Amino acid sequence: MITRRHFLRNTAIGASAFLIRSEAIFADSARELKADVVILGGGVGGCAAALGALRNGKKVILTEETDWIGGQLTQQGVPPDEHPWIETFGCTRAYRRLRDGIRDYYREHYPLTESARAQWNLNPGAGSVSRICHEPRVSLAVLRSMFAPYLGSGSLRILLNSAPIEAEVEGDFIRSVSVQNRESGRIRILHAPYFIDATEMGDLLPMAGVEYVAGAESQSQTGEMHAPSEAQPQNMQACTWCFAMDYIEGEDHTIDKPEMYEFWRDYTPELTPPWPDKLLSWMYSNPSTLAPRKIICDPGSENTGEYYNLWRYRRIAARRQFTPGAYASDITIVNWPQNDYLLGNVCDVSDEEKKKHMHQAMQLSLSLMYWMQTEAPRLDGKTGWPGLRLRGDILGTEHGLAKFPYIRESRRIEAEFTVLEEHIGAEMRAKVLGGKQDDLRAESFSDSVGLGSYRIDLHPSTGGDNYIDFSSLPFEIPLGALIPKRVENLIAGCKNLGVTHLTNGPYRMHPVEWNIGESAGLLAAYCIDKNEKPRGIRNQSAPLRDFQRWIMAQGVEIRWPSIHAL
Repeated sequence: MITRRHFLRNTAIGASAFLIRSEAIFADSARELKADVVILGGGVGGCAAALGALRNGKKVILTEETDWIGGQLTQQGVPPDEHPWIETFGCTRAYRRLRDGIRDYYREHYPLTESARAQWNLNPGAGSVSRICHEPRVSLAVLRSMFAPYLGSGSLRILLNSAPIEAEVEGDFIRSVSVQNRESGRIRILHAPYFIDATEMGDLLPMAGVEYVAGAESQSQTGEMHAPSEAQPQNMQACTWCFAMDYIEGEDHTIDKPEMYEFWRDYTPELTPPWPDKLLSWMYSNPSTLAPRKIICDPGSENTGEYYNLWRYRRIAARRQFTPGAYASDITIVNWPQNDYLLGNVCDVSDEEKKKHMHQAMQLSLSLMYWMQTEAPRLDGKTGWPGLRLRGDILGTEHGLAKFPYIRESRRIEAEFTVLEEHIGAEMRAKVLGGKQDDLRAESFSDSVGLGSYRIDLHPSTGGDNYIDFSSLPFEIPLGALIPKRVENLIAGCKNLGVTHLTNGPYRMHPVEWNIGESAGLLAAYCIDKNEKPRGIRNQSAPLRDFQRWIMAQGVEIRWPSIHAL
């Protein structure tokens, strides 16, 4: 029996009215499109999934709910968070091509100084968070260039401003997914043998009735030492509405006072352990120790003493690396503790609730900007930097912020295999191995399809947790974590894979999400060619080994070097 599952997104009309209206559109003007692989979500994982399937001869439809592909890298404005070995190993060949393309784009199109141009490991922003901090439009340009030949051949179709609204399901198979253009309202029905959910919040999962988990699991469910005693499905990491700014000394670029400014100026997070001050202050909890830590954003100084200068943290353009006059100022991205939004979630809530939290998250970021321009304490005893300038043009918006909030945590599939703290957490891993520290390694998965490395780094949460931040070990991505436990033709393509609230922390980072997506696209292509199902590949020794050899030949690394080489 074929059923339709409806999921309403960003609509102000009632459910019944929407269903009547949507059925009328299906009857009158719907256009049906077919491909080998349909990928919902054009973020980091979705783009990588598309490239993986395309280079193996598959026809792909890629949807994206904003007008920019690239997710974290572009429409969310988040410079890459990467591990310390990224320049030599620990990512896929395609991700390295992206990074090389970013540097080449600067060398070809930007007025770099000769010394900057000569750097093999050029970091355009000289930001401290990444070895390749750069402007979002550059990532966008490079991704578009990577897709150009497939767009030209017709093997790729990208549907921008389009989000899934409904799935047609028959038993354990998804038959089609309907997407709606947010500008025109037009609905298209997409058909394919395989669907990859690479949406930022795992939006396809509830539409298609796919079993999933959200929020924090309990210790009794996962056995994780840092998990809470009871499950907390609504306890998720804060999202952040990032923005870009520069600084023009002697000018006044103060924005209009945000409508919620007084609220956010006076707001103190209610967290456990306690937050040390108001959110809009230069004091926050050190993520690993939770001790109060002083920070500041001083655009006019490189030496800020005991204060860590956030101006350099996510800087995406360092003026000194460009010819004189090319830039009026450095440009930095604001993705800081002060604009982490804690008052509620934007998934698994009503449309009205989601809109409220989206609006309040935007108001928090605008209030932070206004506070820095007008009231923020300075090291020289003054208050505010009116010369700070909101750079919406850097992110392609008129409101001045990113196109979409940075989503750290989404719904996660109930998978064939779930990665737990005991597999990658350093402290728990030592206990599992009987306290042996000399050669401490993460669990090695027989079905590995990729690599990643990052701390288990959870930002303050909507459930009242302060930072949860502790060491993890360089880890692998098990194929079983990409495969739902029941649905046969859906593959997880980003941070919606089989991880927990805790292990989601390192698996959400840029190169890991890319690897997840690329392996998902490769899996779909391989299953089509071999007339096999994903769990059939994973659960049979010979097909699994053949698949692993096949993806390794395409530049996917599946094992870390010896611990002594790291």
